Amino acid sequence: MALSTLDLFSIGIGPSSSHTVGPMRAARRFTHALEQEGTLEAVARVKGELFGSLSATGVGHGSDMALILGLAGHDPETIDPEAAAPVVSACVADRVLPLAGMREIPFDRPKDLILHMRRSLPGHPNGMRLTAFDADGGVLTTRDYYSVGGGFVVTAEELEAELDQTREIARHGEEPEPHPFSTGAELVAQCEIHGKSIADVMRANEAARGDLAEVEAKVLEIWDVMQECVHNGLHRTEPILPGGLKVKRRAPGLYAQLQQKGVDEEGKDPMWAMEWVNLFALAVNEENASFGRIVTAPTNGAAGIIPAVLHYVDRFVLGPDASEQQRRATVLDFLFTAAAIGILYKRNASISGAEVGCQGEVGSACSMAAGALCAVLGGTPLQVENAAEIGIEHNLGLTCDPVGGLVQVPCIERNAIASVKAINAARLALVGDGDHRVTLDQAIQTMRETGADMKSKYKETSRGGLAVNVIEC
Repeated sequence: MALSTLDLFSIGIGPSSSHTVGPMRAARRFTHALEQEGTLEAVARVKGELFGSLSATGVGHGSDMALILGLAGHDPETIDPEAAAPVVSACVADRVLPLAGMREIPFDRPKDLILHMRRSLPGHPNGMRLTAFDADGGVLTTRDYYSVGGGFVVTAEELEAELDQTREIARHGEEPEPHPFSTGAELVAQCEIHGKSIADVMRANEAARGDLAEVEAKVLEIWDVMQECVHNGLHRTEPILPGGLKVKRRAPGLYAQLQQKGVDEEGKDPMWAMEWVNLFALAVNEENASFGRIVTAPTNGAAGIIPAVLHYVDRFVLGPDASEQQRRATVLDFLFTAAAIGILYKRNASISGAEVGCQGEVGSACSMAAGALCAVLGGTPLQVENAAEIGIEHNLGLTCDPVGGLVQVPCIERNAIASVKAINAARLALVGDGDHRVTLDQAIQTMRETGADMKSKYKETSRGGLAVNVIEC
């Protein structure tokens, strides 16, 4: 049940952590299971089935492509995004699947990859089933997997075991960590008892599980990928995003405008910094929509918010005169704090748009970014908790209604708006003393209950909201 910073932030490809990264990981994990069982050489055919939300928006999110790539042995963290589409095209055209990247088997796309548009598996809206057959058509093995948000993948058995563990923790408490916490109140209490910041509480818990230096190195690598993602988004030359909606890229044009205005504008335009925050978020999410390399933060659909706010810190809070040591320390504090807040959502509600709507994705990311910004601006743990609460409170009820099943409209612009909202939430919290009427735990509970009450058509199925009221042309 213990979660790491690296569980909340991981490197993958767009456009969706639940619908792209998760299925790719599940398919690759399936091939590993075949290897461990000693049945890989006997496999003559593999069938993949997508259920629920994965089937409803699977094509737009690249879920079908992801399954093929995973079965072919590719990992979302290491695959070259430019190579993904050609690999899939070759498999479909040649009717051959390089299973686990080791041996070729026949592959018939319409027959071997099925989207059950109106069926769901019992454990979670994002369900998939993978089955391996021998040369006589007999079943060698079949497994159900669930993509539960943020790229997390579990089997049906693991999902039930996790629920049992959650129930056990509720009865007897969390397994011992230096600073255990399952709620926002417990997190703040750990800080107050031990005189630590939220980031330092996370550091102590990370150190208890392994090498803290390795974790910090990986977190800094994640920041490098976030920066690379922004850079790539600013310099893309294709004017239209893929997918058929004909959505125009905005990040390269806005970047050119801001450069043309020049640094002198910084002292004249009171919204100058917010223009850049919008730009950073747009750049990330346009990369995500283009199947580019991305950091789930905590999901791909909300991947622009935390990088945008952290870029704001780097450019406008630290500024050009900050030392590399200062930048490094600030980045680590920011991302450790954001992860601690994200763990609260993962444990007590959900970060899956298919489960609770976009409040679980953009809402959680806005909350994480708000709390993290408040922390690096000098906020106390109580003020950080307040900032995180403000960040989610004003995203409660947010639906997941992607037009055409693509992570573009309203997702890209929604990340920009939430990034600015996170900055405002942090600033509001900083002018207070941490005392506030609604707690973060109450807001998270409300998010969970609201998601349970929300009709399924508003939860990443593209059957309600903007998805049916916007003409796809």
